[in-house]
Formats: sequence, structure tokens, C-alpha cells
Amino acid sequence: QLTARSGGQWAGSEIHLLYWGQELAVGWPSLEASQLENGKPCSTFDTAMLLYYLVTADGAGLAGRWIGFRELPGGTFYNQAFQGYSGGPLARALSTRPAEFERAAAGLDGTPVADLAPHAFRFLPLPRLPLAAALWPGDEDLPGRAAILFDASASHYLTTDGLALLGSGLASRLLRSAAD
Repeated sequence: QLTARSGGQWAGSEIHLLYWGQELAVGWPSLEASQLENGKPCSTFDTAMLLYYLVTADGAGLAGRWIGFRELPGGTFYNQAFQGYSGGPLARALSTRPAEFERAAAGLDGTPVADLAPHAFRFLPLPRLPLAAALWPGDEDLPGRAAILFDASASHYLTTDGLALLGSGLASRLLRSAAD
């Protein structure tokens, strides 16, 4: 049931999941996570994210509608802080360089999302948990802005604080990819 709800696969005594495009194994009952390819243990952070995902996943279907952090359960309270370490840094670094934003997103296997923003990409950090990064370039009258968005079903797969960490991770990955 757990593998079905999470989009993973059961393989003997492990659950196999894709996490940021990398195939990982979570042992049962040890709950230790490792890279499937070479057996290298995952970091404590990544293991915790996988375990939060597995315990929260209820198998809900995707809503097919993007929402901001403030629309997540309890998200209004923390929205300003989330924007401060996710969309804010993206906008400061890339709002005047949308081609670099697009290059960075493509380098992270992002797929373009039409009609969301002038520059928007979808990512799949976990099997049933898509995120989007959207960029609205600035001009002489308005500053640029960026946002990390979630499928409206996201709270069926991670708690709001877990989603904040996952969204922050996407922003950080985009910034690193743009710097390369």
C-alpha cells in the first residue's frame, strides 16, 4: 500500500523511489536510504525528506492546478519567510537574465509550463509531488519576481514545513545550475 500511495516500487525489502531524478532505495524495516546505483547512503536530510514523503503520501491524484505557498495548510503564516529564501533569491539573481533561468531549469530536467508565467518550468522531485518555478522578468517600471509553486495536491504528500524545504531545495538547485 505504501509503495502504491507514494508512486514507488517494492523490491524485496526496499522501496525504490525517484528523488530529484535519482533512483534511491529505502530499506525496510531499517528505513535507511541509499543510492540504488552504488549503495552510497543518502544524507540525513535527504533520508528525512524521503521518510516524510512516505509517511504522508496518501495516493491522492494530482490536482493539475498550481498554488502558492500561502495556499498550503498553515502556509499564510510562513509565506513571507518562504518567499524570502526561495522566490526572492531567484528574482534577484535571474529576473534580468531569463535565458539563464531557462538554461538552468532545462539543466535540471525541468519541462516548460505554458500559461503560468513568461518563464515557467515543472519539476518532479518526488514521484507524485510536482513543483514549478516561475519567473516574471522586471522592467524599468516593475521589479522582476519569481515563485516556487506547488500542485494543489502537495499537502497529500508532504507537510507544509517539508514542502518549504523541498521548495527551497528547488530554488537552490536552480541558482547553482545558473552559476555553472
